[in-house]
Amino acid sequence: MPGGRLTQQDRQQIALGLAEGLAYAEIARRLDRPTSTITREVMRNGGPTAYRADLAHRATERRAHRRRKAAPRNPGTPPQPHGRDAEAVREYEEVFATVFMQSGLPKMTARVLAGLYTTDAGSLTASELAGRLQVSPASVSKATTFLESQGLIRRERDERRRERYLVDDDVLYQSMMASARATAHLGEVARQGVGILGAGTPAAARLENIARFVAFVSESIVRAADQAREILHTKVETTSDS
Repeated sequence: MPGGRLTQQDRQQIALGLAEGLAYAEIARRLDRPTSTITREVMRNGGPTAYRADLAHRATERRAHRRRKAAPRNPGTPPQPHGRDAEAVREYEEVFATVFMQSGLPKMTARVLAGLYTTDAGSLTASELAGRLQVSPASVSKATTFLESQGLIRRERDERRRERYLVDDDVLYQSMMASARATAHLGEVARQGVGILGAGTPAAARLENIARFVAFVSESIVRAADQAREILHTKVETTSDS
């Protein structure tokens, strides 16, 4: 029924729809479900290319089992700010982390980054991250070290001298610029091969085309990031239920 939990048959229909190359909206229409339900279901279970109905159904049952076991142990969990639905927030963080995983980040690293992006302050201590994600401090330390090395987060000390990990307005911009530089470097290396392999040879022509393509893409990224940078500093008006 619309609004109810997805059944195994529903998931089989989702898998068939993905195999046919249907858009999420069309799959949702066939199942009489919101498009957001289908999007969340697919993204939290491997994405459109790796979704499997049976695996998704078992994973959902395991998550539900873990939640039932965890509920009695956390009766004092504070309510979500701004009247948010705690379960909806948790599910969204899973979807967000899955997107990061599909871009190449390890699972724990993706969960840490998603956790930081979905906090109002945009910053958490290692202890807060470990508690929020229910993982060991060692796992958080490894993930934050990697994220910082990639320029995806930064750290600073607060007034209590605790290290905090942040995703602020400029982190995404700096990460995009670092990506553009890495892309440009690929083009430079490709162009070096032209002289080594001999101008006019098929291999050299291939590398020259790669160098030209990569140079154009990296320059476009830099130009677009510079033009759009002010968007990251735009203050969006929000409403509060308090």
